[in-house]
Amino acid sequence: MTQHSEPAASTAERATTGTTATTTAPEAGDRGPDGLSASFSEAPYAPPAEPRPLAERRVWPRTFHDRLTAPLPGLGALARFAREGAVRPGREGLADIPRLPYDPGPLPRVDARTVAVTWAGHASWVVRIGGLTVLTDPVWSRRILGTPARVTPVGVAWQALPRVDAVVISHNHYDHLDAPTLRRLPRDTPIFVPAGLARWFRRRRFTRVTELDWWEAAELHPRGGAEGASAEGGDGRRAGVRFDFVPAHHWSKRSLTDTCRSLWGGWVLTDGEGQRVYFAGDTGYGHWFSRIGRRYPGIDLALLPIGAYDPRWWLRDVHCDPEEAVRAAQDLGALHMAPMHWATFVLSAEPVLEPLTRVRAAWEKAGLPRERLWDLPVGGSRILGRPGAP
Repeated sequence: MTQHSEPAASTAERATTGTTATTTAPEAGDRGPDGLSASFSEAPYAPPAEPRPLAERRVWPRTFHDRLTAPLPGLGALARFAREGAVRPGREGLADIPRLPYDPGPLPRVDARTVAVTWAGHASWVVRIGGLTVLTDPVWSRRILGTPARVTPVGVAWQALPRVDAVVISHNHYDHLDAPTLRRLPRDTPIFVPAGLARWFRRRRFTRVTELDWWEAAELHPRGGAEGASAEGGDGRRAGVRFDFVPAHHWSKRSLTDTCRSLWGGWVLTDGEGQRVYFAGDTGYGHWFSRIGRRYPGIDLALLPIGAYDPRWWLRDVHCDPEEAVRAAQDLGALHMAPMHWATFVLSAEPVLEPLTRVRAAWEKAGLPRERLWDLPVGGSRILGRPGAP
């Protein structure tokens, strides 16, 4: 991953935390005996920020180009892609579509101290945490603009969802920000979005939109408290869930005139018991993973993208391949990893089943416990053990 914009990224970090990084990120291959990045023996850059008010109205820069960690494709790259690029696998690469893992089941029953995740497909998850039901980048549509129809059905029927307490959006690309799906939500649903994206939602009459810069956070409490919660929050309410917005190696664009006009990133969700789920959104591999892991130690589960990576020369700066995703999980210090961003839409040229076989091989090669790789089928669920449980 090209990291030529490191000074700009450091400036953004200082602006949002008031703290300057004074240590050097470790090399990606510098591992401890448990397979995790050696960065976890070092002090974090800064403690997590104090939560900001929900639905706060804010003024942002006109552009976020200074946050890019790799240059956007120029005319030369576009010409090369026109000559030799491929957006779909060949016939052999598509032949395994019937073998893509799809096994929908009922959502697990949870209480407010239980963390559970269900993969609806692509980057869409149903995350149950701290008494809340949170959707990530919800795309329930069969087709998105400019892309063939999904090759596996949605793993969770919309009618089977419990009340949606919050939605997090990683960025504004069409396969992550789907207007037809979002129209199904009540307009008072709390929405957490990157800086500069709230206006898109307010134009659609959403009333509780919180937009954050990198390293900023907000907190949401369950409506009326949550049965089974043990930690008390402010004003006598039970502890809420923190939503921390963190950097990613990506970009944003939704029309011909709005390139990088809104930010992009991932989310760290933390409940009152300290259980943490990291949702990467869409990202290439790079230095941000170690930094996120330092600032938010103890990530229990990392939801990481493993697909849409071929041709590599074209996509490496914005999409992880399976081996990079495993490395990212180690950099984060994540206890478990759940792959995503594959087996749903055909967005690039790798064979459709290849991301799964490669991520399994990379996990085994890294010497990581097999049970900690949650390679779920579309529609599959897993539950995290409670703090202190085996």
